[in-house]
Amino acid sequence: MLAIGIVGLPNVGKSTLFNALTKSKQADAQNYPFCTIEPNIGIVEVPDKRIAKLTSTSVSLKAVPTAIEFVDIAGLVKGASEGEGLGNKFLSHIRNVDAIAQVVRSFADGNVTHVHNKIDPKDDADVINLELVLADMQSVSSRLAKVSKDAKGVRAKELAVELALLEKLMAQFEQGKPARTLEYTEDEMEILKELHLITMKPMMYILNTEEEDTNFKEQDANFFEEGAVVVRVSAKIEAEIAELSEVDAVEFMKELGMDSSGLDKIITAGYKLLDLVTYFTSGVQETRAWTVKRHTPAQLAAGVIHTDFIKKFIKADIANWQDFVEAGGWNGVKEKGKMQLVGKEYVVQDGDVAYFHIGA
Repeated sequence: MLAIGIVGLPNVGKSTLFNALTKSKQADAQNYPFCTIEPNIGIVEVPDKRIAKLTSTSVSLKAVPTAIEFVDIAGLVKGASEGEGLGNKFLSHIRNVDAIAQVVRSFADGNVTHVHNKIDPKDDADVINLELVLADMQSVSSRLAKVSKDAKGVRAKELAVELALLEKLMAQFEQGKPARTLEYTEDEMEILKELHLITMKPMMYILNTEEEDTNFKEQDANFFEEGAVVVRVSAKIEAEIAELSEVDAVEFMKELGMDSSGLDKIITAGYKLLDLVTYFTSGVQETRAWTVKRHTPAQLAAGVIHTDFIKKFIKADIANWQDFVEAGGWNGVKEKGKMQLVGKEYVVQDGDVAYFHIGA
């Protein structure tokens, strides 16, 4: 399951947002630094209107959406890479997630303490990002010292690629830049997997704004770093929405001029960040959503359902979900010529409905 770590300075609204996303009160959201110590973990269903339509079409007994795990991690402060605050705990927890959602405070509230006593989203993000870079720099520096020593002997040729990579990373970190903005060869990527660098993880920014200021603005795109994925959300509003019934929540959002909830925005951004697509299986027993990386071939997509399906894959029936609904299901798409019979190399598209033929 995809895991997104929610990070940021203390008192920026991380725990309030986490509680709203997970519709729970498991994260303490008090007005003092480090009220979150151990990470809170919540599983959130990914909202997808296509599931209901497919379920109705197939008269499925149940519907199973895909899900995302959100991890609310202790607030980070300047010096965390050297153990300040809860730095060491923070850094160990963040290494275990797939992507990072950095919450940055953009709201003014005299009742909520800011650790730097000023509202400056760019400066706050710079503090967090530098600490992540410094943490990775320590890891790479230790590895570089060892590899440099080993590379002086008979293993010089064997370690040449790794040595060059580590030196390239150190030069990047010395400029205060994350590892993810560099380009790498396939050999380098294999080495990087072993390093478990925090700054290799994709990151989105969640700008926690004033209540009336939640719409995306063009300047957000380059506010933090070039090409950054930025979502404007009011954690306060999201907390209020989480307390309402589904019908009341829709009405409340309509009154505020919101076309989607913060959860929808964050999940959409998360899928974009990780380059994910959703495909479906749909029949009488169940309609289920599955998540795979974009450009995943059918054979490997089948393996998400069960690993045995990879080696036993024969072929797959594929239909676009809209064609599937309009035609009334599998029989309809077959009759209307809207179904493809594909092999293992077919690349699964977002919105595909698939039926995999598996051998014994």
